[in-house]
Amino acid sequence: MDESESLTNVDVTVARDNGGREYNQFLVCGSLFECPSKYLPIKPIGKGAYGVVCSARNLQANEKVAIKKISNAFENVIDAKRTLREIKLVRHLLHENIVQIKDIIPPTNRAVFKDVYVVYELMDTDLHQIIKSPQPLSDDHVQVCGDGSVAIPSASHVSKCGLNL
Repeated sequence: MDESESLTNVDVTVARDNGGREYNQFLVCGSLFECPSKYLPIKPIGKGAYGVVCSARNLQANEKVAIKKISNAFENVIDAKRTLREIKLVRHLLHENIVQIKDIIPPTNRAVFKDVYVVYELMDTDLHQIIKSPQPLSDDHVQVCGDGSVAIPSASHVSKCGLNL
């Protein structure tokens, strides 16, 4: 692990679930994450309307990933459908400009299953950061699709033709 991956922002507690499997507990933006011990948190990425995201290292695959926690995913039908739609669409849309799902973490206790954890490939940036950046966008940054919509190819969760999940 290099210096840029220090865990100074995230304290980790190791625990075991009912089946004896080891998992890590850590706080990200005030939200408790419970993930298998193969995922070692690096730092918080952000918090949005539909989840909290942190970067982590998958120790088994030796790769950086992004873990999105969707809290109380089944609290109402609309949010549950939105979560299912995101997972199903992203798993079927294989394209270089759509971030891919690496894993869906099973609950530590199925009796109280309320949060969904989706592990994505880690991107360098997201659409919000690109839009807010003071750097002007070049023609290489912006591409116009056949239908006239504009897409920024390296943006997380955005397809080349402007699909917004």
